[in-house]
Amino acid sequence: MSELQSLIAEELAQPVDPRVTAFAESIADQYGAASRAVLFYGSCLRTTELDGQMLDFYLIVSSYDAAYGKSWLVKANKLLPPNVFPAAHDGLVAKIAVLSERDFHKLNHISASAVSVWARFAQPSRLVWCADEVAKEKAVAAIENAPITLFDMAFPMMEVDSKHSLTNLWEKGFELTYGAELRAERAGRSVSVVDADPDRYQRFGLATMAAIAKRDTKASGKLKIVASRAAVEKRWKQLRRNGKLLTLARLTKASGTYAGGIDYLAWKINRHAGTDYVIKPWQRKWPILGAIVMLPRLMAGGAIK
Repeated sequence: MSELQSLIAEELAQPVDPRVTAFAESIADQYGAASRAVLFYGSCLRTTELDGQMLDFYLIVSSYDAAYGKSWLVKANKLLPPNVFPAAHDGLVAKIAVLSERDFHKLNHISASAVSVWARFAQPSRLVWCADEVAKEKAVAAIENAPITLFDMAFPMMEVDSKHSLTNLWEKGFELTYGAELRAERAGRSVSVVDADPDRYQRFGLATMAAIAKRDTKASGKLKIVASRAAVEKRWKQLRRNGKLLTLARLTKASGTYAGGIDYLAWKINRHAGTDYVIKPWQRKWPILGAIVMLPRLMAGGAIK
């Protein structure tokens, strides 16, 4: 196991509030034998605040067919992963994103069509339930790709002829990922994420650099150039376009999988952007149309970018 994998495994195993563990077990039970791992991540993990908040879980399943049986949800999850569902347990509420083991590995890789998965798992997460040791090893292997992808995509975008720290590299990477999605985050969010645990990012940064160097060293001992700045800039342009389009497409899909999805969207935007947007009754009745009306106004006002 590499140093980076060891750090990931150690971080995933750190304890969480027992209510989070119980919530994760209830999620896994719902999907039975299809459940492989449940990961807890996001702002509630960073702040440890649970009551009155929306927790974030990823449920990793063996396959969508095993998870849903004969349902339209199988195609929905395959065509536009992940499917997102609301959940409640013991007074807590959460949203659950469902991915197969195959898609979880693929979406943490640099070839992913959007940043949403690897941007999140380059940050701290916890493995709060897993089916067996194999499932744990697969989760660690998939998550290992996340910081490597972030560094591969951020380093060529750093200013040349300047001295940079690992902190600068993390901050640049998160700044770029926030810009590649429809986000409701305040300015400086990329800095605050790293500032929340600078020692963690230093340790993970060193291990990520070592993993990249080992990967890129040929038998001759020489490093190879992976991509030029021009190529990476072109890739970021694609990711920004894909990310914003995928956000809208997933919102549309969520109208069929996520009861009250438009209220969650408004809550998320108000919480992060400091706005006070109020959903009207007709928007709950026709959530897709309501979101279409809402998003341009919020974008024009700078609440989301």
